[in-house]
Amino acid sequence: MTVLPSQTPGSGAAGPGSGGLRTGDPQAGGSRTGAPASDRPATGAPSADGPRPSESGPVGPPTGTRTVTGVPESGGSGAGGTKGAPGDDVDAPPAARSGGTGGDVGEPGGPRTGDPAPGGRELRGARGGGSGSAAGDGGASGAVSRRFLARAALGTAVLSIAGSLLGLVRDQSLARLFGAGSDTDAFLVAWTVPEIAATLLIEDGLAIALIPAFSMALARRARGVPGDPVRDLVKATLPRLCLAFAAVAALVAAGAPYLVRVLAPGLPDPRLAVDCTRLTALSLLAFGLAGYCSAALRAHRRFFAPAAIYVAYNSGIVATMFLLGGEWGVRSAAVGVAVGGCLMVAVQLPSLWRRLASPAPAPAATGPADEERPVRLALIAAVLLFALCRQSQVLVERFLASSLPAGSISHLNYAQKVAQIPMTLSLMVCTVTFPVVARALADGDTRRARARVERDLVLASCVVLAGMCAVIACAPQMIELLFQRGAFTAADSAATANVMRVYALGLLGQTLVGALVRCYFSAGRPSWYPLGVMAAGVVVTSLIGAVTVGRWGVAGIAAANAFGITVTAVLLLTGLRTARPGDTGGLTLGVRGVLGRLSRPVLASVLAVAAGTSAASLFDSPVAALAAGCPAVAAVFVPLALSVPVARRSVSVSASALRSVRTVTRKLTHGRSR
Repeated sequence: MTVLPSQTPGSGAAGPGSGGLRTGDPQAGGSRTGAPASDRPATGAPSADGPRPSESGPVGPPTGTRTVTGVPESGGSGAGGTKGAPGDDVDAPPAARSGGTGGDVGEPGGPRTGDPAPGGRELRGARGGGSGSAAGDGGASGAVSRRFLARAALGTAVLSIAGSLLGLVRDQSLARLFGAGSDTDAFLVAWTVPEIAATLLIEDGLAIALIPAFSMALARRARGVPGDPVRDLVKATLPRLCLAFAAVAALVAAGAPYLVRVLAPGLPDPRLAVDCTRLTALSLLAFGLAGYCSAALRAHRRFFAPAAIYVAYNSGIVATMFLLGGEWGVRSAAVGVAVGGCLMVAVQLPSLWRRLASPAPAPAATGPADEERPVRLALIAAVLLFALCRQSQVLVERFLASSLPAGSISHLNYAQKVAQIPMTLSLMVCTVTFPVVARALADGDTRRARARVERDLVLASCVVLAGMCAVIACAPQMIELLFQRGAFTAADSAATANVMRVYALGLLGQTLVGALVRCYFSAGRPSWYPLGVMAAGVVVTSLIGAVTVGRWGVAGIAAANAFGITVTAVLLLTGLRTARPGDTGGLTLGVRGVLGRLSRPVLASVLAVAAGTSAASLFDSPVAALAAGCPAVAAVFVPLALSVPVARRSVSVSASALRSVRTVTRKLTHGRSR
């Protein structure tokens, strides 16, 4: 999308004391150093206009700057020249350090840095000042470098792994202190409420609705819209959402007896579950605020604090269980959920406050007024209903398991928590790049958004399939090592491991659903198709679970879950083949290409599971079995998943070279005479 010069306040300000000028700022004589942000395309989005008349030749820069192909190189001002500026978080590395315009260098669909753009102008960015603004806030261009995405994904993954490990410690502590009996079942029924709230308000619900809204506000701010669209968005949404969160929390606490009766009608004594539900209801307001802060920070490309929320959450639960467990019993875990929710908000507030309290950038002279796109109630409703429908699979599982022997709900819970770790790690890529996709769509760059999403789908699928193979191959050893102590017996370990192996079959579907649903809402427009296909998946889960629970118990419930979520993933992917009616700014994907690239790791996972299971069965010790099984999975999966593309690429190169040789030889005299 070509932005009018009057809508863009430069391509990145050189901060105070940086010794450089903004690329596009006027110099002596009224000319500009390099090209303004509106004229110079971000990497992956070539300009269709060619050079402007004022760009016929570079003007010598003032003292303190150097010129690289007409673009000033400031004295280390960082991305947008804000290196070291007060209030910047350490988790937002300069996008411009990777060279070029701060775009995703080398992305398909656009010229690389140094390639000639239409009109004969080369794309070369400043290593210091950069043409994108601070990677954290986004500038006139919403593009960021691969280096920044890699560092953000790595930091997010490290903190997510830490949070997942603390989640295992939390589950281990719950199993050790309270076992897998009726008390634990009562708490897990009550924990259904915060689990659903986490999905709705932190992970797949509110974030999917708010990140595009904040991305649009940041894009409007970068185009020089008067006022501060970001602060206006906060003023318009946060007070109303807080009231809604508080009202829902009060409603859940008041209706706890009826809620428990609906969630688990087979519990012999629901009073403990009612008490735990009322205690966990306090976390709903905290979860809502935590989700709002996470969405705002991610849209600003601040990922450190949002990634640390589950470290704080699980730490609060574990500490509270050990402090109050002797006196309050399993109710201490419910109190810990409320404490952990408050800690989730506390770790994000300082970073968000710095973002909102820092002075808004001075707008440039604006042209035509930019249309404001408010957060629509239909969008929030569509996203929240989808997330609620997805989370209702847990409700179906616990409803069916409540009629089984005591401990069945606990076996389902422990198996699900361990099995979903690979899915959580795989979706870290999409968590980091979702604001990038939303900003690209806000800037009108659908080609870059599509390329980003297709790469993320394949990468996330490979990560989750590798983890799925390890879970299936080494499930008994994992459960024994993690949980078999205290009140958690060997029989509990065997039952949980069997359920976990069945659960793992649906991990690819879970990952694809989490990644694909972002495509439907990344443009900030409501779409009801995801809700429809998720409802279809829940119906499939319910029907298969009702049929299989009597014969196979919890394993039948897990199989129903895996099949239902896989159906939803297939329908979501199929729906992205063509644009949906009335959705002019959404994404469409090359479904056949994505499926072709997914088929290789899927086939490799079958052989990797066989190799890992064989290696793990050679040892009685769970540690030794894991040490043998996991490397065996990696040794088989990684080469097979990567060998076929390499082979195809070499065949393609060889065929291309052969065609070139034939073309040359046909033009030679001796070739024609023979």
